[in-house]
Amino acid sequence: MHKFNDSSFRYLIILLIIIILTFSFFIPDIFWSLNNFQSIASQIPILGVLTLAMAITMLIGGINLSIIATMNSCSLVMAFYLIHYPTSVFIAILLGLITAIIIGLVNGLLIAIVRVSPILATLGTMTLLNGLNVLRSKGSAVSNFSDHILILNSGVWFGIPIPLIIFLFLSIMSWIIFDKTTLGKSIYFIGNNERATYFSGINTKKVIVLVYIISSILCVAAALLMMSKLNSAKASYGDSYLLTAILAAVLGGVNPDGGKGKLIGILAALILLQTLESGLNIIGLSSYITMALWGALLIVFIFLQKYQFNFFTKRK
Repeated sequence: MHKFNDSSFRYLIILLIIIILTFSFFIPDIFWSLNNFQSIASQIPILGVLTLAMAITMLIGGINLSIIATMNSCSLVMAFYLIHYPTSVFIAILLGLITAIIIGLVNGLLIAIVRVSPILATLGTMTLLNGLNVLRSKGSAVSNFSDHILILNSGVWFGIPIPLIIFLFLSIMSWIIFDKTTLGKSIYFIGNNERATYFSGINTKKVIVLVYIISSILCVAAALLMMSKLNSAKASYGDSYLLTAILAAVLGGVNPDGGKGKLIGILAALILLQTLESGLNIIGLSSYITMALWGALLIVFIFLQKYQFNFFTKRK
């Protein structure tokens, strides 16, 4: 992903250093323990995949508020199938992908063709999916999967947890798509100026639809990781991830107006957020205070990005 600005990344690194030094001073033994680092590593993959799903849509100046509902829809579809056919993981994943593609297609068509605002289109999709998820599952969890699913969370490869490998693989694939392909260049062009991109001969409607389909497909990976981690699927899982995914994308340098963003920044933001959350949990701070802190961070970084962008534009 392309850079947004160096100052934003510097703020992120400085904040990460401050957090590490603070926790190193107050809780050195627990903070630097192997268990703490394993805990941080176990939390990053699901949030990381959802952040990628969010960041992709933000690059074109959109947003996808339905990522959590999409994840839960896909997980419930796969879970209901796996309960009856425990070993048919491939078919279950295929059903999850079909579900994701349909959801992404609906979002994309609403935004690209009907010209509904991305926030309203995905909010409507989120509400619809949440209702359908609760209706289908009756609000209860679908649980007890076979080892074919559970191995995703418990397995390791060359000492690296499989969930982390999946996230890193998807990150590399995202980097290749958005930095090395025509589709990636079109996405950045649309984020900078959709009208000019259209008149340059690029099928902007097709690109927007593809972006929302890709975003939904990433949610299938998050769904599999969530199912493996919790050994269940439920309509209400992961609600707190929505704000955190937006925050991680913005902290990582993705411009909320589109056209700018970098993968390395998103990775650094994920490490920062999980390190901070882990330290606050060790201290015993309320989760509600943590959520309030996330919101404050989001507002501050959006302000900093807007201020810096306007400042450098005026200088030029």
